[in-house]
Amino acid sequence: MQPNVYIYILVMASVTYLIRVLPLALIRREIKSPFIRSFLHYVPYVTLAVMTVPGVILDTGTCLSGVLGLGTAVYLAWKGKSLIQVAGWMCAVVYIAELILL
Repeated sequence: MQPNVYIYILVMASVTYLIRVLPLALIRREIKSPFIRSFLHYVPYVTLAVMTVPGVILDTGTCLSGVLGLGTAVYLAWKGKSLIQVAGWMCAVVYIAELILL
């Protein structure tokens, strides 16, 4: 039995559309709850972290070099360094760790 690609595309389009339209249709007034507003404020950051952190750790030659790079990035970001400095130092630490460990 051949899968019908058009059914897959229709289902994906429907799900994507519903995810974007349902909040607009169901929530008509301003959200006043500080808890919900705080929760919604941090959703993009958490989503980005969930997508990025496993890739940073697992996409290197060894997990240890990824963890060292991630630790470096977190430390520099905590100290208020710019994004370019954080990314540059993270890449440098991973590169040096890969040279030593492999």
